[in-house]
Amino acid sequence: MLRIAVQSKGRLFEDTMNLLKEAGIKINSARRTLLVQSSNFPLEVLYLRDDDIPECVASGVADIGIVGENEFVERNEDADIVKRLGFSKCRISLAIPESIEYTGVEWFNGKKIATSYPNILRSFAEKNNLDIHIHTIQGSVEIAPGIGLSDGIFDIVSSGSTLVSNKLREVEVVMNSEALLIGNKDMSEEKLAVLDEFLFRIKSVLVADNKKYVLMNAPTESVSEILKILPGIKSPTVMPLATEGWTSIHTVLEEKHFWEIVNQLKSAGAEGILVLPIEKMIL
Repeated sequence: MLRIAVQSKGRLFEDTMNLLKEAGIKINSARRTLLVQSSNFPLEVLYLRDDDIPECVASGVADIGIVGENEFVERNEDADIVKRLGFSKCRISLAIPESIEYTGVEWFNGKKIATSYPNILRSFAEKNNLDIHIHTIQGSVEIAPGIGLSDGIFDIVSSGSTLVSNKLREVEVVMNSEALLIGNKDMSEEKLAVLDEFLFRIKSVLVADNKKYVLMNAPTESVSEILKILPGIKSPTVMPLATEGWTSIHTVLEEKHFWEIVNQLKSAGAEGILVLPIEKMIL
């Protein structure tokens, strides 16, 4: 049985539970107890605060965990990064009141900065030879300058709307963050075998994300031109149709690429273009 630590609430919780669901791992979401076992996979889910996950994985309380890179770097626990998951992306940035003129990173020298990530900020300050007075607070960091508690803040930024509503502006991106799958360094062979199967499942889900299966018909004489346009994962499938002189072309594209080239495909002679979602992709 493999134990995975996940965030008990928030966006990362929702993204994690969606990933488990897409991987075919059933978790009884109605039973929000501390520890819940899957009904169809040798996995049990341990719900924790995000900042407790790195330590629990490093100490072996949990075998693996899904946590934001920001928390993993901040806690600096001795655990392995098993896989970057590519979702729950954000950045950790310095922000100052929008009314203040920003002259560059040296502006922060001698300033008081409020943050929930003192270790990351301290490393940034040392790297840039800055004397920053770090004021560590938990939650509602963005209000600190407005109430006179600090000159600026160092915090998570996603859309930036929270900064705008507090009359702050982002001036330095210190690090980018995404969800990580981390693992204990001393898992047994049994647990590593379960982890391999778990990784196989989630990779199949993640590789299909934002990809579409695209089918189209085209005159046979146009196939070579269309193939030059398609940026597929591998060589597209080309099959003759019952109607002489016509061919069916199948490929997999990232959704953004489809919209970039759809007009080129039509101009090259493609017709009846069909775009289908991909649930899983086994490579």
